[in-house]
Amino acid sequence: MKCPFCGHLEDKVVDSRESKEGEAIRRRRECLGCGRRFTTYERSDEIPYMVVKKDGRRERFDRQKLLAGLLRASEKRPVSMGRLEALVNEAESFVADSPERERSTAEIGELLMERLRQLDKVAYVRFASVYRDFQDEQEFFTELKTLMKQQKEGEGKGRQK
Repeated sequence: MKCPFCGHLEDKVVDSRESKEGEAIRRRRECLGCGRRFTTYERSDEIPYMVVKKDGRRERFDRQKLLAGLLRASEKRPVSMGRLEALVNEAESFVADSPERERSTAEIGELLMERLRQLDKVAYVRFASVYRDFQDEQEFFTELKTLMKQQKEGEGKGRQK
């Protein structure tokens, strides 16, 4: 903290307490350069993480909504809550790490589908069917064929090692 009197960059906190409204922390500081005291107020920065929907609307990132979708996709599957929570944490970090503090639902959906594909194929197909909004059974079967082809290729690589 820069001293408002002499510009010295070092100080010590001599008193710290919440403001009356509880929205900020009031700190009484003493400059280590000139010895004068001054007060600062600190507020936590709560800029929400946002997701950009397909139609361009922006919405707050909602962990519970994401977890609910993953729970539906992995219902009656051997996927632990811990793994689903880890996926939600990864998605939240993905949004938080964005310079604009926002990501498109397409980016988040692709990240989650990739992780579900590795975790549980059935949960992946369920999630993809809702996320990609398959319009008919042909789109659904095409996705299944792609998944099965990738699995066979992966098995083939495993045998070659």
